[in-house]
Amino acid sequence: MTFFLLLLGALLLLLTGLPIFAGLALFGGTLTFLTQGDLGALGEIVFGKLNHYLLVAIPLFALMAHVMIRGKLVDDLYGAAFTFTRHLPGGIGIATVLACTIFAAISGSSVATALTIGAVAIPQMIHYGYSPRTAYGLVAAGGTLGILIPPSGPMVLYGVITESSIGALFVAGMVPGLLLAAIFCGWCMFDARWRGRGLRTEPRASLPELLAALRRAFWSLTLPVLVLGGMYLGVFTATEAAGVGAMAAVLIAAIAYRNFGIRDLWYAALDACRTSAMLFMILAGASIFGHVLTKLRIPQEIVGLVAQHGIGTAEFLLVAMLLIFVLGMFLETISIILITTPVILPVMLHLGINPVWYGVLLMINLELALITPPVGMNLFTIKAISRAPMGEIVRGVIPYVFLLILALVLVAAVPSLALWLPGTMFRIGN
Repeated sequence: MTFFLLLLGALLLLLTGLPIFAGLALFGGTLTFLTQGDLGALGEIVFGKLNHYLLVAIPLFALMAHVMIRGKLVDDLYGAAFTFTRHLPGGIGIATVLACTIFAAISGSSVATALTIGAVAIPQMIHYGYSPRTAYGLVAAGGTLGILIPPSGPMVLYGVITESSIGALFVAGMVPGLLLAAIFCGWCMFDARWRGRGLRTEPRASLPELLAALRRAFWSLTLPVLVLGGMYLGVFTATEAAGVGAMAAVLIAAIAYRNFGIRDLWYAALDACRTSAMLFMILAGASIFGHVLTKLRIPQEIVGLVAQHGIGTAEFLLVAMLLIFVLGMFLETISIILITTPVILPVMLHLGINPVWYGVLLMINLELALITPPVGMNLFTIKAISRAPMGEIVRGVIPYVFLLILALVLVAAVPSLALWLPGTMFRIGN
């Protein structure tokens, strides 16, 4: 009960419009002063939380994404996806999902995926007969794949907090991510057949057209192969993979595309710095809040409560997922990870829940947070690039909220969807 009261207090403070990092730091700092009588340890707490080598991967993955955006590598990527799917019912929608899937395997960011693919895809989808509402909803939902399909910045953060293998988490997200992409594609085909009057299709592409599209998109497709392949083959670590990917993106944009100069690199680096600084400031504030929870022995109390009432794995996961779903309506993904994971982790270990499996469930739930109002980041991203009314965008994402819930239930019911692949590569338990 104490945890929920503290969580409610923090949530009410954040709803005043105070920046998230400031709200968490002020709330945590006040509680620290009331419980300990001084604030002398806060600097050491924040430094200790940020002083992790693995966190270097986050700004490097962000740099890679922003180089891709400024280098316009995504245009050929989207064009190739449409060439392969243009003859199918809802082919332009399927192409959008495929482009989101591939870009998610490059950027590691849902907002970057929605922003980049949306700028190209929304006008094309409307041109081919989709209603604006449907186009907004698909791009907003497709963008959420950025935090599930590796590399994923939130997965790196979760791995650091739980001391889980980043590589195992990345591999665990692959099958559920592809499953979710397949569900979205299936919905596009169903929706097109169900109410597809006025939707345009193109003739099936010939083999020379397919080969030409692949040739144009070749350099974009090499990035996920290089980053993920090198990491899984043991050539470099997750952090080194981020550095290699960022360097490769710069070289591809500058040499292969010849539209990326020093000025573009400066602005891409500046954008990556802004993104990373925002995340690390939230991490600093959350570390203070987490310190208070630990001092008040909140995790131990919850473990004792679980043991006392004989709560099982299924009941605990249901409550945890519902809590995160509700928090996702008001907080962004990083804050949810930082606030809930330190509290939930001891209970997970007590119940024998695999942290890698829970991490995948958490990412799918956080995908819901990205498209549920009032604080769904992808909703605001689509609004920024389309200037559409927020109500129109929200109505467009409603089907995808249910599809994400379906994927969450499937992965919860069949843990091997997340654990089989990393189990064969990293020997983690089921």
